[in-house]
Amino acid sequence: MKQFQPFWFDQAMQHEVASSNAAALPQRCDIVIIGGGFTGLWTAIQVKLADPNRHIVIIEKDLCGQGASGRNGGAMLTWSSKIISLIKLYGQEQARFLVDASEQAVHAIKQFTEQYQIECDCRIDGTYYTYSNKAQLGSLEPVMRKLQSLDCNAWRPLSVDDRARTGSTTNLAGFYSPHAGSVQPGMLVRGLKRVAETLGVCILEHTRYVSHQGDKLLDIETSRGKLSASQLVFAVNAWLPKLLPAFAKKVVLVSSDMIITEPMPETIAALQLAHGAPIIDGRIFVNYYRSTSCGRLMLGKGGNYFSFANSVSPRFDQASRYEPLLKRSLAHFFPNVQLPIARTWTGPSDRSVTGMPFFGRMPQQVNVLYGSGYSGNGVVQSYLGGKILSSLLLDKADEWSGCALVDQSLPNFPPEPFRTAGAYVIRNAIRRKEHSEDRGRQPLALDIWLSRLSGAAAKADLSG
Repeated sequence: MKQFQPFWFDQAMQHEVASSNAAALPQRCDIVIIGGGFTGLWTAIQVKLADPNRHIVIIEKDLCGQGASGRNGGAMLTWSSKIISLIKLYGQEQARFLVDASEQAVHAIKQFTEQYQIECDCRIDGTYYTYSNKAQLGSLEPVMRKLQSLDCNAWRPLSVDDRARTGSTTNLAGFYSPHAGSVQPGMLVRGLKRVAETLGVCILEHTRYVSHQGDKLLDIETSRGKLSASQLVFAVNAWLPKLLPAFAKKVVLVSSDMIITEPMPETIAALQLAHGAPIIDGRIFVNYYRSTSCGRLMLGKGGNYFSFANSVSPRFDQASRYEPLLKRSLAHFFPNVQLPIARTWTGPSDRSVTGMPFFGRMPQQVNVLYGSGYSGNGVVQSYLGGKILSSLLLDKADEWSGCALVDQSLPNFPPEPFRTAGAYVIRNAIRRKEHSEDRGRQPLALDIWLSRLSGAAAKADLSG
C-alpha cells in the first residue's frame, strides 16, 4: 500500500482494505459537498441524521482526510482561551455561546465515536496551557478573569501534580481544563467517512471539482462528469481561495509542522505523559505536544511557511523543512531525553484575520455555501461547523444558522506581495523575541512591537 507522508493519515490507511468499488457519479442529487474532510463529513452526517431523505454527494479530489483533516496535531481544543477576542468580535452573549458550544462539542465527539465504534484513540483527558519561560508568566491571567466574570471558567491553576503530568520541568506554571483531549485525526476522518456512507451519503473520492453554473438548479462539472444539485457546499479549507476567488484576501495559508517519535512507552510513562491531554505553551507560535496510546510523542509548531498568493504548494505534502526547529522545541521541553524520530510532516492551515472560522452563503447565490478559516484549531470547531452548515442547508432558524460565525463581514489581508513579505517580517520578529525570552534575555523593542502585529495568531488571548 502507498505510504503517505503525514503520519496520522498513513497510519489510518494501513488499517483499511483497498477497494476498487468506486461509486458511480449520479446525475442529480439534493446537496453536493466539495471536500471530504472533517467539515464536509460532519455536515453530511448532521444533515442525514436530521433528514435521511436528503440525497447527498461528497466529492473529494484525493482521499477523504488527505487534506488538513488527516494531518493536524489532533488536539481537541475549545474557544474558551479566546474569550476576549470573541467578545470584541461578536459581543458577550455570542462569546459565551461559542465557548459553551465548543466545550460541549469535545464530549459530543467522544460520544459519537463510541456510538458508531470509531477507533481513533479519542481521549478526553483535558489540556494544559503552560508558561514555558519566565516572560510568559501571567499572560493568561486576563483570559481567566474574563471567563470567571462570565461564570464560565472551567480552568484551574496547575498543581504540582499537574505540572508533573506535562512531562517537562520547563513548564513553570499554567492552567488545566477538563474540556479537551486528543484524537488520531486520520482514524477519525476515515471513521466519519464510513459512518456517512452507512447513513446513505454517496462519497466520490479522486473526483475533482471543476466549476458550477446555474441558479436554483446548479450544474456542477467534475473530473468524472457533470451532476445537478439544488445546493452546493465548499468545505475545502486551504483550497477555498483557489476555488472561490472571492476569498483570496480573506485567508492566508501558513504551515503547521509536526514531528513524531518512534514508540517509546517506557519513556512516555516515566515522563508521566501516558494520557491524552495536549500541552500548549504560552507563546504566539505555540509549541504543542502530546502522547499517543501506543507510546509515541508528537510535537507540532505553527507559523512557519507562508504560501505566496495562497498557493497550495507541493511542500505541504512533503517532510517538514523545519525539522531542526521542531527538534529544538523538543529539546526545550525534554533536554535530557533520547527521542528517536520516526517522521515529520506539514500541512496548510487556513488562517483568517480574526483567527476564527467563517460560514455562510454566497451573496449572489444563496444555495452556494462555504465554511473555512479554522486557523489551525479545527478538530472540535469543524464539528460545530457541520452543525452550522447543516442548519443552513436545512433552512432552520436556530442558534446555529443565527450564530455570529454566519455571514460575517470578513476583514482582508493586505494584497500580495505585501501580505507574504509582511508575514515573514512578523514571523521572524516573533522567533527572535521568543528565542531571547527562552534564554532569559530582553528582546529587542522592534521585535516586541512587530510581534504585536500578529493579531489573533496565538491559541490564547495572551495578556488580554
